[in-house]
Amino acid sequence: MENISIRSFYQDICGPELANLDYFFKTDSARDLGHFNVFDIAKFYYSGKCRSEMSYNRRLYYKISLIKGKNLVEYADKTLLIEKQGILFATPKIPYRYTPQDDQQQGYFCVFTKDFLSKAKTGLVIDELPIYLPSSDFVYELNDVQYPEFELIFKKMDAELASDYAYKYDLLRNYLIELIHQGQKLKPIASTPTRINSATRISTLFIELLERQFPVENERQAIQLRSPTDFAQALNIHVNHLNKALKETTKRSTSEIINGRLLEEAKILLKQTQWNISTIALALGFEELAHFSNFFKKHAGLSPLQFRN
Repeated sequence: MENISIRSFYQDICGPELANLDYFFKTDSARDLGHFNVFDIAKFYYSGKCRSEMSYNRRLYYKISLIKGKNLVEYADKTLLIEKQGILFATPKIPYRYTPQDDQQQGYFCVFTKDFLSKAKTGLVIDELPIYLPSSDFVYELNDVQYPEFELIFKKMDAELASDYAYKYDLLRNYLIELIHQGQKLKPIASTPTRINSATRISTLFIELLERQFPVENERQAIQLRSPTDFAQALNIHVNHLNKALKETTKRSTSEIINGRLLEEAKILLKQTQWNISTIALALGFEELAHFSNFFKKHAGLSPLQFRN
């Protein structure tokens, strides 16, 4: 699983066909405003130049997709089937796969960076909104009344983006905020039985999240996910569910795997760097040097200093 940036998004779906890729990222307005773009699904994907399926990756941008057509969305241990029409609020926190199930796909989607929305003069912090919390479902079924209401907002964004109105990005942020608030009023759709062993998927995602934090390459770097609870929250599942999945697939507990990887990295840093031991402790998520020393001695049989020497 890869980390897909907003730039990689364009390269991934369009490749060399998108001749004006640099325009999106090198203009003064792009640097000052953050990035936002909106697309008509039928025109964009069915031009013959772009593909609609999205592989299982973590995307480092936000995406809101208004979908008309049968689609499958897979994330963590869940598989959600959109039978007719729905809306998806994707966040960098949750990796997912998106697979159209038929050729009759319509709707809109917009992609944007946190920088774009943070410039709204509302004080809104996107990652603190209920719809973007790790515990929130982010795929919602829409009925025949709700779909046109969301579609109208997307059509306004599409028209505004093409306009020469001097304050269009302020207006686009307002439309975006309206989309998010309307989405928070919806109820999540029911999960359907997964086609892939959920324990295997959870284990794969857990290992990916764990390994992404390594190697520790400079003294200012510090791992952010340290405990089983941290990983469970990032994966949007209960910590007991995570532990059960790892036991099933690896025969080891969540703590055993985390501690094993921390010990491995600690040994590398002690042997291959000149950093003082307190710096290594902080980089590995230990707030107190004593905690790190006790951890290392428990698992390695030596103190960090003895191991280094």
